[in-house]
Amino acid sequence: MLYPLFRPLIHALDAEQAHRLTIAALKPLPALGAPESDPVLACDVAGLHFPNPVGLAAGFDKDAEVPAQMLGFGFGFVEVGTLTPMPQTGNPKPRLFRLAEDRAVINRMGFNNGGQASALERLQRLGRRAGPVGVNIGANKDSDDRSADYAKGARAMAGVADYLTVNISSPNTPGLRALQSAAALDELLHGVMGALPAPTPVFLKVAPDLEAEEIDAIARVAIERGVSALIVSNTTVSRPPLQSRYADETGGLSGAPLSSLALQRLRDFRSAAGGKLPLVSAGGIGDADEAYARIRAGASLVQLYSALVYEGPGLARRIARGLARRLRQDGFGSVAEAIGQG
Repeated sequence: MLYPLFRPLIHALDAEQAHRLTIAALKPLPALGAPESDPVLACDVAGLHFPNPVGLAAGFDKDAEVPAQMLGFGFGFVEVGTLTPMPQTGNPKPRLFRLAEDRAVINRMGFNNGGQASALERLQRLGRRAGPVGVNIGANKDSDDRSADYAKGARAMAGVADYLTVNISSPNTPGLRALQSAAALDELLHGVMGALPAPTPVFLKVAPDLEAEEIDAIARVAIERGVSALIVSNTTVSRPPLQSRYADETGGLSGAPLSSLALQRLRDFRSAAGGKLPLVSAGGIGDADEAYARIRAGASLVQLYSALVYEGPGLARRIARGLARRLRQDGFGSVAEAIGQG
């Protein structure tokens, strides 16, 4: 509730600097257990138990520095990364922009992270978790074999991940989205599945900027290769009408303007998958109404990140409480009962 008082001070800082200071402030906090969730919110997806369906998307905790602390803020699960096999600095700065008038963010970070080895050590020390922790893996920008990078990531991180996310949908690594083509995706997923040292749920994160035939092909390959869930979607390179002076910056757009596109892609993938794949909806979720709409449209889980910039760390708890009220008001006894009932 105090966040609105501090937000002007935080937003006076450069966006990336503010983010790094936020992570630094969170690290000393004790890894408390997550607040108790309403039983109506509990759900099981891909063989994992989630105390509530509200997750933190990848990008906030790139290097797995504060997953336990974020679970303590009421998230039902946290996804760290994107982590690449080797450390990399990412794209030149500035590369992160707040579009306050639009309640949006544009980023062209470029998978900046300290590499999988250092994150692995932190996750090994994490111990008991208040909710699932997923690890989002990607390829190094200068890699000669990006599919091999994903296999390396799967092999390295499976032992500390409740689930792995194969991220081929960032617009900020040149050529990465080409891995969403049917042939390339089939080869990549074959390598990832073969590299797993032990059974681990594999999620696939896709872009919102896809044509109908691409959606059908991705869903088909994902089902055939045994993907456990699809995350729909990442940031968009499209530009709806925007008011901010940063509207023309290159990179991926996230936040409120992505909402309608993300909802439509969720519906598209639900139709293409025919109910054979659980769906995780991300993009433009900033309140309980939007989260509930995604569940009613077919999402088993939801993820958010950009809305935290404007709403603060109490947002996950507020959305969870609002979801519980809406489920009960509409006569649902669980999240599972509401999926696809919109």
